[in-house]
Amino acid sequence: MATAVQTPSRREIISLFRSLIRSARQFPDYNIREYTKRRTIEAFRDNKTLSEPSSIAAAFADGKSQLQVAKRQAVVYSLYAPKVKSIMDIKH
Repeated sequence: MATAVQTPSRREIISLFRSLIRSARQFPDYNIREYTKRRTIEAFRDNKTLSEPSSIAAAFADGKSQLQVAKRQAVVYSLYAPKVKSIMDIKH
């Protein structure tokens, strides 16, 4: 028996993207913060061409799970953040 695949709306996809970018900003380490932002943007660009509802739903579900991981990791990294800022974080 085939089950209907719920395709996320454009609004839900944009909301997920923004949430991932916001969670990336929570990382105290510059390198991890920038890697997370870059990885998010690349993943959304790669999945931009998906057209099959099941593959869109699978990519969306993967993005939701990555968001949960990023939120947890941001908390853990903030607990063990180095006391000295990265040279990239220092503003003149």
